[in-house]
Amino acid sequence: MYNEPIFLKPVFQERIWGGDKLQTLFGYDIPNNKTGEAWVISAHPNGPSEIVNGPLQGKDLVEAWKEHPEIFGKTSTEEDFPLLVKILDANNDLSVQVHPDDTYARQVEGESYGKTECWYVLDCEEGAKIVFGHHAQSAEEFRRVVDSGDWDKLLRRVKVQKGDFIYVPSGTIHAIGKGIVILETQQSSDITYRVYDYDRTDAKGNKRELHIDSAIEVTNYPHKEVDSQRVEKVIDDLVSTQLIEEKYFSVYLWKLNGKVTRKLQSFLLVSVINGNGNVTVDGRAFPIQAGDHFILPSTIEDYKVEGEMELVVSIPGMY
Repeated sequence: MYNEPIFLKPVFQERIWGGDKLQTLFGYDIPNNKTGEAWVISAHPNGPSEIVNGPLQGKDLVEAWKEHPEIFGKTSTEEDFPLLVKILDANNDLSVQVHPDDTYARQVEGESYGKTECWYVLDCEEGAKIVFGHHAQSAEEFRRVVDSGDWDKLLRRVKVQKGDFIYVPSGTIHAIGKGIVILETQQSSDITYRVYDYDRTDAKGNKRELHIDSAIEVTNYPHKEVDSQRVEKVIDDLVSTQLIEEKYFSVYLWKLNGKVTRKLQSFLLVSVINGNGNVTVDGRAFPIQAGDHFILPSTIEDYKVEGEMELVVSIPGMY
């Protein structure tokens, strides 16, 4: 029986809008100062996480998922690993974009999953904003405004601050703004349709590709607000806040000041975002600190967490 946490090594992704805050905030050894993303719990082929401890050390999460389904409470794993957790450093504005739902992803892109996602704001500059939604009432109106280039008329911009949580269903026009660092929990998909990229160019002077037609096909009209009310529970020394519970994932913010022992219902994805402490399984204590990411496998019956920490924890919605 697999009876220890599965710690994972981040996979870094260079982006035109990236910076160096993944190093300054978490001490990561980033490859350059244009590092936009750390894929911290990933079984996606564009950046699978390497396991750094235990019997599966040296394998990646794709191999673990396919070869050891019992770790994840399954008898077989014909489908792909369902979730992807990232940290994004928006040193500049991300492109305005949208993601498809499962049906469109499978029928048009031949991919397993569309992309519904959510963001927890880890850090941001004062006055920072995101693009979240649009003002068009129909696809026809959306295209007319896109063709006119009147982005201020089309896009909804919303101020954010540290600790905010934003739920972004597939079909939602969105963009993370300059000066924001987020932890993103999403379906394991890398399908993005860009609508607007500020006419900027890469190091070779080329503009990035836009996907206007695909974006218009998958966007929701009109934009709808989704209310994700927080639900707080106190368990021993743990304050557990449910940020979202929906079809694809449930995500929680844990604030711990002391210790708590919990039963495991399914495998758990854990990101330590602040502080340090230990997670103890079967009498063995594993030190954890901000910037660590791990999976508690389904084969664990119970576990103890102790210290002064903040963690973002997620469970796949199918479980």
